[in-house]
Amino acid sequence: MSNPADTRARIVAILQEIGARDVLDIGCGHGALAKSLSRDGFRVTGIDPSAEATATATARVPDATFVTAGAEAIPFAPASFDAAIFLNSLHHVPTPAMPAALQEALRVLRPAGEVIVVEPLAKGSFFEVMRPVEDETTIREAAQHAIDDLLAQGLATGPAPVVYERATPMPDLEAFIDYLAAVDPARRAVADALRPRLARLFAKNVVNGPDGQQLVQPLKIWRLLAKTE
Repeated sequence: MSNPADTRARIVAILQEIGARDVLDIGCGHGALAKSLSRDGFRVTGIDPSAEATATATARVPDATFVTAGAEAIPFAPASFDAAIFLNSLHHVPTPAMPAALQEALRVLRPAGEVIVVEPLAKGSFFEVMRPVEDETTIREAAQHAIDDLLAQGLATGPAPVVYERATPMPDLEAFIDYLAAVDPARRAVADALRPRLARLFAKNVVNGPDGQQLVQPLKIWRLLAKTE
């Protein structure tokens, strides 16, 4: 069983393996990944369509650079980065724009660079409790289809994706609602309105782990390389 830090460890291991220095964080949000990677010595540039998110990230991670931009139109020249990362962000790109977002990430890579995509699957105990608040089944599946299509069209290559589980400590329902609201504050009102239902789902799905109660979310990680001529 893994924890949230394990995802970052997997990403760092890939970046070290390919000798990456300049890294693009696509859908950077408030800069959590950028802060972690900057501490590890990587030069990080983050993009996000939310100006509020990039402003917060800039204040939070002064060693990184943040630009307000959408993934489907990355404002950087070809061969600008050694790696580009979508950490739980591809499914937030509008579905019609997902193919362009992936191709843009490949475009800005240097030779032998990689696009790392981490996506949550539409299953697992965490997802089952979250589903009434925001059911991401369709958009999560769309993100996977976009990657499958990219590979099927020969626009990228890469090894088979790896599936692993993230175990998130969750002592009670309040902690779960706080977790959801930290990602999107609008979720709190929805969760409060559904509190009795969520309480039943939480009790049904929560499991005991080595550090107390937890909810488990399966994720899949891809390593995509630009197709060479």
